[in-house]
Amino acid sequence: MCGNNMSAPLPAIVPAARKATAAVIFLHGLGDTGHGWAEAFAGIRIPHVKYICPHAPTMPVSLNMRMSMPSWFDIYGLSPDADEDEAGIKRASENIKALIDQEVKNGIPSHRIILGGFSQGGALSLYTALTTQQKLGGVVALSCWLPLRKSFPQASANSANKDMHVLQCHGDADPLVPFLFGSQTAEKMKSLINPANITFKSYRGLPHSACPEEMVDVKRFIEKQLPPISDE
Repeated sequence: MCGNNMSAPLPAIVPAARKATAAVIFLHGLGDTGHGWAEAFAGIRIPHVKYICPHAPTMPVSLNMRMSMPSWFDIYGLSPDADEDEAGIKRASENIKALIDQEVKNGIPSHRIILGGFSQGGALSLYTALTTQQKLGGVVALSCWLPLRKSFPQASANSANKDMHVLQCHGDADPLVPFLFGSQTAEKMKSLINPANITFKSYRGLPHSACPEEMVDVKRFIEKQLPPISDE
C-alpha cells in the first residue's frame, strides 16, 4: 500500500470519544475532500465509533473537460448508459479494501465497519461491499448509483455481504445523479443481496446534497448496525 495510487493526504478522522469498537469509512463525492464529511459526522457522532473520511487522489476527470480534481475514478457521464472507467473503479475498490484491512489490523473487526459514501464515493462503497470478501457491518449510500452494474451478479458471486444491511438515500430533486438512477440502483441491489435488508429513502426537494433529516437517518442506521458492545 506504499502510496500505490493513493497519493492523497491522510484521511480526516473523527476519533471515538471512548475506546473505538466500530468504525465508519465514508467516501466523499467528486471534487470534494473528506473534511466536510468528517465535520458532518462529528455532528452526529456515537461515542464508540471512529469515523474515517479519506481523500481521493487528484486526477483529470473526463466529465469536467479533463480538469484535475479529487476523484476516486474517472467519470465519462452520469447517465445509466454512460461508459465507465472499469480499471479505475476496480483499482479504487482495491484501495478501499486495503483501508478496511488497516482498520482490522488496528483491532476493529470488519463486521464492525460500515462503508459509505456520497455520489461517486457512494458508488464506490456499493461496488466495494458487493465485491469484497470482507464481511462488513453495512453500507450507507447517499445520492449515488451502482458502478459496472452489468458485471453483476457475477461480480458479487463470492461476496461475503449477501446479507448486509444497506441504507440508500436520494433527493427527489437531484439534477446531477437523477432520482430514477438511484431508485433503479436500489432495485438492482435487491436482486444481489437480501432485499429485506435494503432501505431506500427519498427526500422531497433535496438536490444533489445531504440534509439534516437525512443525517439523522444515517445516525440511526449506524446506531442500529454498530451497537455498543459489552467490553467498552
